[in-house]
Amino acid sequence: MSDSVSGRAPDRAAGTAVVVGAGVGGLATAIGLRRAGWEVTVLEGRTALERYGTAFGIHPTAQTALDRLGLGDALRVRAVPYRGARIRRPDGKVLTALPLERIERRAGRPELLISRPHLLDALLAALDGLGGERIAYGRRLTDPAALTADLVVGADGINSVVRTACFGRAAGPRPIGTTAWIGIAGFETGLYGETWGAGRFFGMTPVEAGRTNWYATVPGATTAQEVRDAFADWHDPIPRVLAATDPATWIRYEMRHLYPALPGFVADGRIALVGDAAHAMTPNLGQGACTALLDAEALTRAVAAAGPPGPAGLPDALCAYDTERRRSAQRVAFASRNLHRFMTGRHPALRDALVRGAGAALHRVGERRWRASGT
Repeated sequence: MSDSVSGRAPDRAAGTAVVVGAGVGGLATAIGLRRAGWEVTVLEGRTALERYGTAFGIHPTAQTALDRLGLGDALRVRAVPYRGARIRRPDGKVLTALPLERIERRAGRPELLISRPHLLDALLAALDGLGGERIAYGRRLTDPAALTADLVVGADGINSVVRTACFGRAAGPRPIGTTAWIGIAGFETGLYGETWGAGRFFGMTPVEAGRTNWYATVPGATTAQEVRDAFADWHDPIPRVLAATDPATWIRYEMRHLYPALPGFVADGRIALVGDAAHAMTPNLGQGACTALLDAEALTRAVAAAGPPGPAGLPDALCAYDTERRRSAQRVAFASRNLHRFMTGRHPALRDALVRGAGAALHRVGERRWRASGT
């Protein structure tokens, strides 16, 4: 068990790690480090993990990262493939197809979608199976310098305390002036993809049998009824999806991203950032979970390659992690922000003409959209 202040096991001189945050990136990192022989404590400020549901898209490259972490089979038990998605106008006319099938042919496996609770359950079960202390809940970190473990991993989200301690407040959460709504309807639509209107959009994906995941943005909307009214004359099944989703289950959040980009994901030869703590992005590329998983796998692989658990090889390992992940993750974040601007433009006729006429160029953009960073 870990010391309540330092995160270090009292009788052990080396090979200890503290992961701050028990989200997707933090749990995956803890699993990878434990598999590499490290003694790991996960600190979580909440008293329990939030069980709200939405769909995470897991690209083939992120699936490979999960396979390397020993988690691929657990993912595939509950995940569903994503195929046949289109971008449409509000009247239902198809503008283009998302290149999911082409990506599947290249990768040899499809894009997968899994609900957030199912993915968290799989990560928690894997962590349990490795033994040791699981998660220290209710441990809201205020001073990362007090952690004396050999390795400290900041996986504490867009408001990361670890990031602020390392890099100050020059980079931080920045709102983009858009509110997002997400929910799950209790039926399968069979029609998936996104519909782009003037300053707003609506997306639908499969998530599991008998349910449809949806997400939307509406400028100025503050209530579920305003969202329903905004899409009342859009093509079927959008109005039905909103009508079939209990407003009490809707999730509303302000879209933010990390700005400006960090000069590094590591500090002091023993601290590393993963996931939103390092590169929080808008959700338009659907890459938040993917990039967090890729970070976790790359970090734990670099640390394992440095030698036996302990501080000796950490500086070089963290440098290798930063070299592999920082620029690629930041490119994805930049592309996601730009895609948001394009999708929510106030001149949809021009945008739609560009989408229809772009041809092969659009498919290249689409592939970047559905390709996880690091490829």
